[in-house]
Amino acid sequence: MPIKNRFAELLPEITAWRHDLHENPEILFETHRTSAIVAEKLREFGCDEVVTGIGRTGVVGVINGKANTSGKVIGLRADMDALPMQEQTDLPYKSKVDGAMHACGHDGHTSMLLGAAKYLSETRNFDGKAVVIFQPAEEGGGGGREMCEDGMMDRFGIQEVYGMHNWPDLPVGQFAIRPGPFFAAADQFDIIIEGRGGHAAKPHLARDTTVAASHVVIALQTIASRIVSPTEQVVVSVTSFQTSSKAFNVIPQTVHLRGTVRTLTDEVRDLAEQSLREIVTGTAAAHGATADIDYRRGYPVMVNSEEQTAFAAEVATSIAGDCGYASQTMGGEDFSFMLQERPGAYIFVGNGEGADVHHPEYVFKDETMPAGCSWWAEIVEKRMPVG
Repeated sequence: MPIKNRFAELLPEITAWRHDLHENPEILFETHRTSAIVAEKLREFGCDEVVTGIGRTGVVGVINGKANTSGKVIGLRADMDALPMQEQTDLPYKSKVDGAMHACGHDGHTSMLLGAAKYLSETRNFDGKAVVIFQPAEEGGGGGREMCEDGMMDRFGIQEVYGMHNWPDLPVGQFAIRPGPFFAAADQFDIIIEGRGGHAAKPHLARDTTVAASHVVIALQTIASRIVSPTEQVVVSVTSFQTSSKAFNVIPQTVHLRGTVRTLTDEVRDLAEQSLREIVTGTAAAHGATADIDYRRGYPVMVNSEEQTAFAAEVATSIAGDCGYASQTMGGEDFSFMLQERPGAYIFVGNGEGADVHHPEYVFKDETMPAGCSWWAEIVEKRMPVG
């Protein structure tokens, strides 16, 4: 079945929702206005249950099918939060909030799932329950983890869960997916190298932390090049290097390094952390310095279930005529927490040519939405058919 005609009819309304959300972006868990709008609309649509405050500012709606003999419950998840960055587009509905922008298309994700919820509430052409999940704080706050820790899966009896993200350079309305590891685990580290500060003209009396930290940065690259198997994937990026002194004639007492580690398996994740600790400690000691390491595990690897991925691709093919095979990405995605609790799948929907996500000139394309809405609706109707 191609794009549902109802979503072509609803497109002006869904577009208006998105433009309003785009003008009023909210960061992390501070999605109070967005969450209130979502909850209000779900009640207007006639959802059988609407619950707020899950995962702090998350919203969950329950839509009963015209029958419930299957006992099936399917979860559909969209993220709501924006990014802390300044928009640089000329859109008539550009962000009105200084330092905040929907630069990842979560306004589109929220609007597409709202459109699907309206359709499903109107038609109820399925046997079971559809649970629509609107999640805050995907962009670093772990809102998916918070909703799971609030007992969402058990509370609503969710048996499978599905997610979707727009993807630039994939043609508008096309889809792509892959089974197994899809998005990387995303960990963070802060390292304080401490030596002995001193006068820049007397380096022999100091323990130069700038030199020690520079060697640490270089040595950390051996995790990818010499420690992890060439057949595996790992990224180790030191993204910040700050000395405690900015003076031209002072050897700093400390250097602060920050960065991220990305991996696609638990085994490589463990090896990367262990190696980082050993390299940093040993390299600092070789230069007469010490190292304090704060290593924080973030989002886990996002793993698509085999059966649900095949089903998601089948639905996408019925809408778009085909479904591409997506490449793995070293980005992080906290839908991974939901996939740790229930089988499910995460798919890309094409956003066409243009700036990449997280770019100040990124634009979510409204013409993407009928395909995305149709995919959500078909997931429910085909997974829980009537009769």
